[in-house]
Amino acid sequence: MPDLVVYIIQTCVATVLFFVMMFGIGFILNMLLKTTWFPMVLFFIVLIGLAIWSPWDDASRPTLDNIGDYTIIYYIPIIGAMIGAYVSGWAIRALRKGGYKMF
Repeated sequence: MPDLVVYIIQTCVATVLFFVMMFGIGFILNMLLKTTWFPMVLFFIVLIGLAIWSPWDDASRPTLDNIGDYTIIYYIPIIGAMIGAYVSGWAIRALRKGGYKMF
């Protein structure tokens, strides 16, 4: 039972950490490149690359088997990071509509 509590705490901390990290990276990229949804596109490109090549073993199993190796504990922080990338685009868009020219 104590291991379950530790896993839940680690998952919550990892999810918040990835959310904040992707929000910050996305916000900075949006300011520098003057795009709104580039971090979301970049996130999916990196995520697909990691999902395909990261868990491969020497037997070179098909991609769907590789993605099936992940459990829900892996998907929760990934979803948190995706939400952070989306919120960064939403925040930049709201700031631009508000009249802030530097964003």
